[in-house]
Amino acid sequence: MRTCPECGVANEDGDDFCGNCGAYLGWSGTAAATSAAPASGAPGSAAAPPAGANPPAAPPAGAAREEPPVRPSAVPAEPPAARPAEPARPSSAAPAAAPAPAPTPVPAPAAEVPPVRPGAVPPQPTAARQPAADPVAVQPAKPVAPRPTVRPAAADEAQVGPPCPRCGTPNRPDRKFCRRCAEPLTPTELVAALPWWRTRWPFRRRVRIGGSGSTLRRMIALLVLAALVVAGVLFYPAGRNIYEDVLDKLRDASAISPTGAAASAEVEGHPAKLTVDGLSNTYWGAPNVGDSISFPFARPFRLVDVIIHTGSSTEPQQFQQQARPTALDLRMTTSDGKVHEQKVTLNDKPGPQTVLTGVSDVVKVTLVVRAAAGTGPGIPIALAEVEFFKR
Repeated sequence: MRTCPECGVANEDGDDFCGNCGAYLGWSGTAAATSAAPASGAPGSAAAPPAGANPPAAPPAGAAREEPPVRPSAVPAEPPAARPAEPARPSSAAPAAAPAPAPTPVPAPAAEVPPVRPGAVPPQPTAARQPAADPVAVQPAKPVAPRPTVRPAAADEAQVGPPCPRCGTPNRPDRKFCRRCAEPLTPTELVAALPWWRTRWPFRRRVRIGGSGSTLRRMIALLVLAALVVAGVLFYPAGRNIYEDVLDKLRDASAISPTGAAASAEVEGHPAKLTVDGLSNTYWGAPNVGDSISFPFARPFRLVDVIIHTGSSTEPQQFQQQARPTALDLRMTTSDGKVHEQKVTLNDKPGPQTVLTGVSDVVKVTLVVRAAAGTGPGIPIALAEVEFFKR
C-alpha cells in the first residue's frame, strides 16, 4: 500500500495518484525506498557471515597460543652528512669574504612505536603524504537529468469501475481522481449563464436565510402588475389625447363642410348660411352679444382646426365700420352627447384666425358671441366665414 503524502489515505501499489486528493504518489514511494535501504560499506559496520557458513573453530583447551611475528618498525633514514668546504685558493686579487657555513640539518624525531599486545596485529607504517597538486580550472558540467525508468505494471492492477474520461483507465467506484492521470472522475456540470433580465432586481435570485425568496418575488410582481392596470385605467384618456395630438401634428389636415348652419338670431339680409359660402365679404349678422350659430355634420370626425374670419370685409376701412366679435365660446358636441367647451379670444383685425381644437368624434359645433368691438345701436355683429378641418 502507498500512503498519500498530502492527505494520508492509503492507495494501491500500482496507483500513481491519490484517489482522495489527486496528489502524485511517486515522490512518496521513492523516498520510502531510499530510507529503507541499508548503507553498504559504512565505516564501523561489520559484515555478517553468509548464511550456511560454519563459524571459525575455537582453539583446543591447554594449547599454547601462537604469537604472530612482529615486524620491526620502520626507522627513519639518517640524513646525509654535509661535506666540508674546500679551502680557498690564493689569488692576486683582494681576498673575498669567506662564505657562511651551511646550516646543519636537524634529523626528524623517530616515530614512536606503541607496544604490541599479544595476539594483536602490529600497525603498518604509513607512507609520507605527497604535496597536493595545484587545481586546474575546468568548465562546469551541465546537469544531466536522470532518465525516466519504466516501472513494470503489476499483474493484479486490473480494477473494475468506471473508466477515466481522459485516459480510459478503470478506477474503483470510491475513487475521486484517476490513478493514472489524476483527472477528476466526478466532474461538475457547467451552469448555463442566466439571461440579462435574470440579473436585475427583483428577478435576480439570491440565497436567503429561511427560504429562496420566491414568494417575495411573486408578491412584488403582482403589485407591479396591479399598479400598471390601475395606471392604465386612470391615465388612458390622457394617454389617448397625447397620442392623438401627436398624430395631428404629424399628419396633414383636410377641410370638411357642415351640412348646414342655423343661428339663434340673425339680421335681415345676413343669414347664418353666409358663414359657409366660401366668401369673406358676406357675413352673418348677430343682433346682440350672446347670440349663437350651430354647424351640424353628417358623420363623426376628429376636429383638428377651426379658422374664423371676423368683420364684414378684409379691407381695414370697411372692417372698422362694422361691429365684430372679439370673444367666442366654442362648443363641440361628440357622438356620445358630451360637450367640449373652449374659450376663444380673437384679435380685432381683418383676416383668418386659427383655433386649435383636437377633439374626436365631433358631430356638431356651436359658436356663441361673448364680446364684440364697434357695437352700437343698429350695428350688427359681423361673422364673415368659419372653416373646419379634420384628420
